[in-house]
Amino acid sequence: MRVHVADHPLITHKLSVLRDEATPSPVFRQLTEELVTLLAYEATRSVRVEQVEIQTPVTTTMGVKISEPRPIVVPILRAGLGMLEGMVKLLPTAEVGFLGMARNEETFEPTTYAERLPDDLSDRQCFVLDPMLATGGSLGAAIDFLFTRGAQDVTAICILAAPEGVAAIERQVGDHDVTLVLGAVDERLNEKGYIVPGLGDAGDRLYGTV
Repeated sequence: MRVHVADHPLITHKLSVLRDEATPSPVFRQLTEELVTLLAYEATRSVRVEQVEIQTPVTTTMGVKISEPRPIVVPILRAGLGMLEGMVKLLPTAEVGFLGMARNEETFEPTTYAERLPDDLSDRQCFVLDPMLATGGSLGAAIDFLFTRGAQDVTAICILAAPEGVAAIERQVGDHDVTLVLGAVDERLNEKGYIVPGLGDAGDRLYGTV
């Protein structure tokens, strides 16, 4: 497993505003979109491409295009939806699937309540969107789900992570081809499984409490 923490002043600045409890939901959503676009730039460095001949106003030359089968972007519902627009702005030709996962707040174990994905992900590059890598339960279950469907490699993009969550994913994925692209790694988890200092519940701050 590879871990890339995007150490960039723009990312750190936007993260600082996200962390502020006084930041309202509309600003939080906008900053999340901007952050994900910056993280997606790092996450797509290894996206597969193929050569193509193009005609410029001057001459013909060789360029590249995204290879087939196209990558698939998979936000984990519901908070991952807030990251989708920032990702597809950078990778508009990608397909989009969905995984609905919820965490039991007592056991911290994830359950899958919805999915909309191709039955066969063979030879597909998958990009999973989940704002917070806390215990690693939901993200780990999502990664397992994708490899079970035949995914070739999985890149997970998270705004924040706890060291415990990173370690849990590393233990779980074994020899699978997995990359974590993170905006920051925070100090720890608290007794309720929240990232410290973190930014609170990303879903609630994006969309309000249900």
